[in-house]
Amino acid sequence: MITGTFLDEISHDIPDANWGPEEWAADFQAMADTGIDTVILIRAGYRDFATFDSKVLRREHSHLIVAYDLVDTYLTLAERHGMKFFFGTYDSGRYWHGGEPDKEADLNIAFTDEFMERYGHRKAFGGWYMCHEINSFDETAMRVYERLADHLKSLKDLPILISPYIRGTKQFGEERAISLASHEKEWREVFARIQGKVDIVAFQDGHVNYNELADYLSVNATLAREHGIACWSNIESFDRDMPIKFPPIGWRKMRYKMEAAMQSGVDKLITFEFSHFMSPNSIYPAAHTLHRRYMEWKNAQG
Repeated sequence: MITGTFLDEISHDIPDANWGPEEWAADFQAMADTGIDTVILIRAGYRDFATFDSKVLRREHSHLIVAYDLVDTYLTLAERHGMKFFFGTYDSGRYWHGGEPDKEADLNIAFTDEFMERYGHRKAFGGWYMCHEINSFDETAMRVYERLADHLKSLKDLPILISPYIRGTKQFGEERAISLASHEKEWREVFARIQGKVDIVAFQDGHVNYNELADYLSVNATLAREHGIACWSNIESFDRDMPIKFPPIGWRKMRYKMEAAMQSGVDKLITFEFSHFMSPNSIYPAAHTLHRRYMEWKNAQG
């Protein structure tokens, strides 16, 4: 069953629901009713958008765009429902893409210091999420991971999660997509570098064709366990097969992906992302019916 979800607080490629605390309260209730016990802030800031009014980020962006304190709202609601909250770091959209990993790490170190001063004591705070997504070995990202993971552990020794993706045909086409053998080789190198620093990996599952998915999931789970890293599966509840970005996924596809993940032996199923794509409160009517189909299936499992 899906027991975790990302919280997409800054929607840079999906529509904003324009929710305030009241709407978020209703959706956390829906999450709890669905069986979710873990919520993951996908990023606390991106470029000049932020989830709270950060002094650190205002030094980068004097015009920082903030609606209200979403981090406090999420922590309060997670505490109300007994959920674990993973804090997602900051993505500059600039430094690490430009080959400046130390600037990215330095900014995140200051930012997470600020987070700890404001929220580190909160009861629901149960993990860190390093939001920098990769699809294969990347030396710049490795440098960010290594420095940032060490700092996060020094602030509060909690599990650190990453959610990479597969360089599959759905995003990169046949010519640029990675083969299964190359994927295994690349990720063996990644895991060797992050072993002992990252505790959990949750690969996104939507980038490869359905007939390939089980093989990639199996490789991911095997490699993670070889390196002492827990393996979750990030079940994408939006559809990459449509010509638009991004509608809720069809139930038959989502069920197939969940069952493939379970057969691979992953430790936990999470999704990107409940509130937009499978919530009874979603801005998409198709998400309401996806939620019904999922709950029918879940209840039938006993």
